[in-house]
Amino acid sequence: MLLNVSYNNTAITRKVDAEVGTPFTLKERWKMGGIGSPKLMITETSVEIRNLLILDNNTDTCNIEIRPKGIIVRFRSLLETFALVIPYYKLVIYKGDFAIYSIYRDHYFIKVRSDTKAVQKFFKKILDHKADTAPTSIEDL
Repeated sequence: MLLNVSYNNTAITRKVDAEVGTPFTLKERWKMGGIGSPKLMITETSVEIRNLLILDNNTDTCNIEIRPKGIIVRFRSLLETFALVIPYYKLVIYKGDFAIYSIYRDHYFIKVRSDTKAVQKFFKKILDHKADTAPTSIEDL
């Protein structure tokens, strides 16, 4: 779901927390080695997100926050902050062309450049956390 999270609205906060869980505690963040991504350069997006990003002339960047049941991709446009909230069961990540990661949720997608080791390490952390929180498959029993 794509939300405007610029203002402190309890209804929106409840929606986000219900979808991807409450933020990790400080102890859990320290144990995981951080839950936030470095600044990611956006190369391509779906139509709804592109319509928001073209409203200003700033460079298109985003960051990702890991939550217990999903991720939140945040980006800014016209002094507003927007969040694409993606639970793990709807999250699909592709490693496409050279140094490009694609993040999908239903009909929304964001493609980001991953030209540093830190970005590649962060996406590995997301995929590992997604695998750890996935329900047990029938083959594992």
